[in-house]
Amino acid sequence: MDRYIVISSHTPEDCKMAVKQFRQYNAGFLTHFEWGCADNDHTAYVIINADDHDNARMSVPPIFREKTKVVKLTNFDPMKTEDPYHP
Repeated sequence: MDRYIVISSHTPEDCKMAVKQFRQYNAGFLTHFEWGCADNDHTAYVIINADDHDNARMSVPPIFREKTKVVKLTNFDPMKTEDPYHP
């Protein structure tokens, strides 16, 4: 499994509905998300382990999946001489 950051945005007007949707979708998972709403960044963030991008996207309610951004995370080892991502 790889690690992914899942970024799910909503509008200020949809803020209460977004939290309600997350709660109804998977109440236990709601607490794993970090929310930027109090700082006027109406986005939910979570870092999870998943098999792939699609599996990570399943962490958000269906209504938000189309606009959700999923990014595979990578750590760099400073002791390695090769960098496969920036040749």
